[in-house]
Amino acid sequence: MKGTKFQLKVWKYLKKIPKGKVKTYKEVAIGIKSPKSARAVANACAKNPYAPKIPCHRVIRSDGALGGYSGRGGIKQKLRLLRSEKVVI
Repeated sequence: MKGTKFQLKVWKYLKKIPKGKVKTYKEVAIGIKSPKSARAVANACAKNPYAPKIPCHRVIRSDGALGGYSGRGGIKQKLRLLRSEKVVI
């Protein structure tokens, strides 16, 4: 994988989110021991060239909104992926 040290840390963490579960950008930031970096986590997700293999679609905003999706198909694809994993949106 190619990315910055921070991106790689985020992407590695994303692979641990189980199918059918979601986390917020803030929860991911806390999970990588960088609790004030939710915005940077969102940016790392946006730069993820390995979607959906690295499941950035499982990361949502704290207000419950989907946020963005870097994978092919954009936000519509993110919604499809989450629904296929039985995530209630």
